[in-house]
Amino acid sequence: MSEQFDYIIVGAGTAGCLLANRLSADPSVRVLLLEAGGRDDYIWVHIPVGYLYCIGNPRTDWLYKTEPEPGLGGRSIGYPRGKVLGGCSSINGMIYMRGQRGDYDGWAAAGNPGWGWDDILPYFLKHENWHGLDGGGQDSLHGHGGEWRVERQRLSWELLDAFQQAAAETGIPPTEDFNRGDNSGCGYFEVNQRKGVRWNASKAFLHPVSGRPNLKVVTGAQVLRLLRREDGSGRISGVECRLGGASGESKSFLCSHEVVMAAGAIGTAQILQLSGIGSGEAVAVAGVTPVVDLPGVGENLQDHLQLRLIYRVSNAHTLNHQANSLIGKAQMGLQYLLFRRGPMTMSPSQLGAFARSDASQANANVEYHVQPLSLDKFGEPLHSFPAFTASVCNLRPTSRGQVRLGSADPLAAPRIMPNYLATEEDRKVAADSIRLTRRIVAADALKRYAPAEYLPGPDYQTDEELAQAAGKVGTTIFHPVGTCKMGPASDPMAVVDHRLRCHKVPGLRIADASVMPTITSGNTNAPTLMIAEKAAAMMLEDRRG
Repeated sequence: MSEQFDYIIVGAGTAGCLLANRLSADPSVRVLLLEAGGRDDYIWVHIPVGYLYCIGNPRTDWLYKTEPEPGLGGRSIGYPRGKVLGGCSSINGMIYMRGQRGDYDGWAAAGNPGWGWDDILPYFLKHENWHGLDGGGQDSLHGHGGEWRVERQRLSWELLDAFQQAAAETGIPPTEDFNRGDNSGCGYFEVNQRKGVRWNASKAFLHPVSGRPNLKVVTGAQVLRLLRREDGSGRISGVECRLGGASGESKSFLCSHEVVMAAGAIGTAQILQLSGIGSGEAVAVAGVTPVVDLPGVGENLQDHLQLRLIYRVSNAHTLNHQANSLIGKAQMGLQYLLFRRGPMTMSPSQLGAFARSDASQANANVEYHVQPLSLDKFGEPLHSFPAFTASVCNLRPTSRGQVRLGSADPLAAPRIMPNYLATEEDRKVAADSIRLTRRIVAADALKRYAPAEYLPGPDYQTDEELAQAAGKVGTTIFHPVGTCKMGPASDPMAVVDHRLRCHKVPGLRIADASVMPTITSGNTNAPTLMIAEKAAAMMLEDRRG
């Protein structure tokens, strides 16, 4: 006999953990939360610098790779996705960033009522626990007492302070808060940590309610396909899973209300296509029988391509030297062990900046992640010489990619094709971003460090050369969204409506980053929590009738 629930949530990542918390708050509602990965009891999930050991680790990462990317010179790049309770919030950079007011007002204007900035702000505030209100008081743009802890970082760097001063000299003013609707400016990122420990979604939303008798959490449960009623209604009735890995048993779980997809922009699109939901031609090519023609499934993939610009410096303390020294490593370990401070509390990027790549931009359209370190590529040792990295990404790319099945095998990795730098506009923003970075680095505040461009190198000067350089140094910043976009039924590429109900598929709702019509202007973890918060409220409202 298959177990029966009111709601089945597929994916215990950022969105899924919050959904499970909210939906199970009513003791009369039976909720099942399914996660393909394992529990978040790995020590490196909780130590902030542990992302170095979680990304690229099969214990916590799906280990996806993109198809060869024409815009990146034919390179195939790693595409990390969390495979553990907490999902990407267990392996990401911990940066709390909502995006800009215009992002959400644009969603609403595209036919999605209820998704403008003023509409969605209360859902950010509901779960926020912002450090700025620890001493009391009120702030109309921040919340306190929620589950999602937001703190200042616990270290600073003289070199990054100088970069902030250089940015100010270049017209990018200092800021202490990127989350008030206009994130223009330069300052240290706020992070999802509690006293120097990573604060992931499972720790915030799932573990505190794990004792609820009406909530069941199953790890090691990979969803193979969605099940449908056999009464001709086409309504989703449950899921079929593989438990315990590739050699495990198959099991079906049924629900009376809805299946909620929260497997992310890659996983959700893949599972829908495995279930025959998507472009009929695309799923048929992979060997799956088409069931519902929704051509937008797996399309509209958007991501922030970061251009990693590296500058060698002199007379500066950087992490390169400290991390390559046994004494330095010992000092870092002791700092963390005794005080929960120092480099082991670092997010991958400490200093941020939002700016306009050229004067024609109405608002900030590029974001910097600045780090007091450098390396050839993620996962490799830091350089032996002192250096910093100024990664810059186009916040609103116009290139669109795809997620497609590689085969009908549910355990096979999907084909991920971000299609970076495919448009002339994106190539221009890339070129302008490199020029802007060079202007910042040439400012007086950084001159005492004699910065010298190491990557991509000063030989790249023309628009064409700089676009080529962007393809050489560009890589994902781990923000895939949009593969099941929200939009009205009149939009042939829309997959869900403004209440996140799947078009043409009753009983199915999607509540993760895949529903974003356009990518937000910043890191995407906080917006994903907001989407889940709003989705849970709508589902409970629908349940009450």
